Amino acid sequence: MNTLDIQGLRITLPGTARPVLDGIDLTVGAGETVALVGESGSGKTLTSRSALRLLPPAAVTEGTVRVDGHDVLTMDARQLRALRTGTVAMIFQDPRAAINPLRRIGDFLTESVRLTKVMNRTEATVRAGELLDAVGLDASALRKYPGQVSGGMLQRVMIAAALMGDPALLLADEPTTALDVTTQAEVIALLSRLRERFGTGLLFVTHDLGLAAAISDRVYVMYAGRIAESGPAEVLFRHPRHPYTAALLASTPPMEGPTGRLAAIDGQPPDLRQELKGCAFAARCPLATGLCEQEAPSALPAPGGPEHQAACHHSDRLEGSAVDA
Repeated sequence: MNTLDIQGLRITLPGTARPVLDGIDLTVGAGETVALVGESGSGKTLTSRSALRLLPPAAVTEGTVRVDGHDVLTMDARQLRALRTGTVAMIFQDPRAAINPLRRIGDFLTESVRLTKVMNRTEATVRAGELLDAVGLDASALRKYPGQVSGGMLQRVMIAAALMGDPALLLADEPTTALDVTTQAEVIALLSRLRERFGTGLLFVTHDLGLAAAISDRVYVMYAGRIAESGPAEVLFRHPRHPYTAALLASTPPMEGPTGRLAAIDGQPPDLRQELKGCAFAARCPLATGLCEQEAPSALPAPGGPEHQAACHHSDRLEGSAVDA
């Protein structure tokens, strides 16, 4: 059974002419890392937060968001509280915005499990010390204030906090964006070790395609509230079958060799205040035809196999039709 199973998720907000999320299908298995990539405003963060039902006020939802087989969108307050303090945890992009600077790190780590009576103070303190050790910090950090530790150390504290309730699913929303390259690598290695150790499913939201390729088992590419392409990371990044994925890769600096001039994606994503009849990417796509402007494409298997899917009318026109298994 999947740790996270989103099917047909559609979210509409007041003042918009179309859904901000439009028919999202996404799964995360136990012990699996799934990356969610795309431009700002594509719906990545909202998709990840739906697993905790952290949705904007007045949001109208359709579809299902199941965590460990239970639909988050239909939970009552008690069930939702249990979900947020145990089953699912989130690592936010900026740890300093999520931690009260006037309280000690130990209080931050233990508060939720103590208030929900999952653990008493002694049990919670012991657990917090064990998790700080697991993320490479000394238990003495429990007595420190957030301002007394570095950004990298504080992000490790956030990871420890997320693991306090033994979550089945970990949501990481751009957790390394504010960190230097060395600290970023350390945090990514740490997340990989913890995933293997605890068997936790990880949904990793990022703009960094290189990072997504390095750490993920599978990838979902989002554009304008829809899934443009999905599949195993190695296959998708080597043989993209959607023009948007190909354009993102072309605009990414190579790890080796000369950089040269990077490609740019002309235009802007469609405005939410305007209805969208066809493909969301049609206005920016070099392969677009009249069909693309009139009819939204369905996700269909690409040559790489049934796990590799692309929502494009013309995916067969992309170069490299043969995909390595």
